[in-house]
Amino acid sequence: MLLEAVLLVADQPVSAMTLAQVVEHPPGEVEATLHALSREYSDQSRGVDLRQVAGGWRLYTRAECAAWVERFVRDGQQARLTQAALETLAVVAYRQPVTRARISAVRGVNVDGVVRSLVSRGLLAEAGSDADTAGTLYVTTPALLEKLGLRSLEELPSLAPLLPELNELDQDSMST
Repeated sequence: MLLEAVLLVADQPVSAMTLAQVVEHPPGEVEATLHALSREYSDQSRGVDLRQVAGGWRLYTRAECAAWVERFVRDGQQARLTQAALETLAVVAYRQPVTRARISAVRGVNVDGVVRSLVSRGLLAEAGSDADTAGTLYVTTPALLEKLGLRSLEELPSLAPLLPELNELDQDSMST
């Protein structure tokens, strides 16, 4: 039971030694239990499979369930992005790394909530801080590229010349 609970939340294979330390049982006992669980899952044709891979153990969905799991994941990911989110993604994609203040300056509105939402959805990520302002820098993620069907940001259409230059924005904000 403990091994299954730990493996359920593991995002990469976990060694039997690590699992033994976590559940406070002897490594040999843990290894035997993992093999028994793996056989049990297979024998009972459960929806999950316990596999030994890359020096550790991990739960996977069973191959026969792939079409239904894919449909569930895909349908769950179909939530549309708002216009504000799309505009924010565009600014970051073309100007990254960029701070929230710079994104707000380009869009002309506060983007704090939108940026938080995009980070939680895995489409933007923090990438250090700006040397001048100490503001958090944001970049797009590989997940965004995957959703857009792009190999790299270089495949984005050439829209960057249409966006105002950051130094122009700084001058505008100083004059107001």
